[in-house]
Amino acid sequence: MTSATNPPTDLTPFPDHTQLPESDGTFVKNFQEHPQSILLTDSIKPILQKRHPDGQYCIGQDSGIYWRLTDPPEKGAEAPDWFYVGNVPPLLDGQTRRSYVLWREFIAPLIALEFVSGDGSEERDKTPWKGKFWIYEQVIHPAFYGIYEVSKASVEVYELVGGQYQLLAANERGHYSITPLGVELGIWQGEYQNMDLPWLRWWDLQGNLLLTGEERAEQERQRAEQERQRNERLVAQLRSLGVEPEA
Repeated sequence: MTSATNPPTDLTPFPDHTQLPESDGTFVKNFQEHPQSILLTDSIKPILQKRHPDGQYCIGQDSGIYWRLTDPPEKGAEAPDWFYVGNVPPLLDGQTRRSYVLWREFIAPLIALEFVSGDGSEERDKTPWKGKFWIYEQVIHPAFYGIYEVSKASVEVYELVGGQYQLLAANERGHYSITPLGVELGIWQGEYQNMDLPWLRWWDLQGNLLLTGEERAEQERQRAEQERQRNERLVAQLRSLGVEPEA
């Protein structure tokens, strides 16, 4: 018997992630993209840890998803800026993933996100066998596909319904519900990594921003400082009444 955590590797002669290129040699488009990916990964980590207590999930950041064999091989891959796949091991045979190979694992990403660096036409291209939109919709099949444009402070989110992407409507908060994950996706204006920009971020379904580890630590520091100040005021009030508080 096989399982999602131990997918079969000896059924076909097709190459695996160790035999396929891990990059097509192109540069990352700008200095915002990597921080944006890290922001998404860091803040959703507690949600994914609850969803997968066994740790069986992986996140790709500007990593290839191989969907067909071509020559050269990298022409048969798309590389979303960020994607999440549940119920697959984070490592393969103890090795760090070089790419995600659909014909080896078969499980589609739940969500794939593209960060627009040009005019957005590449991310919306529906040309059969070539266009990104077409390949995600017709072949890779992430349940949700997002197109984020930092220059427009906007994100479009599509949901796969009946084999075709349907544009989701924003809720009253201007966010898009990713119901299977119990989160919302939207735009947050603020400073991260020394850049004040409209960042793509997660919220819970009640509209609470999902914080990064650094933000959670800062929140705890502020809470501790407020508690310290409250105690100092209480001590001062007791002493003004002639009462020496116990240590």
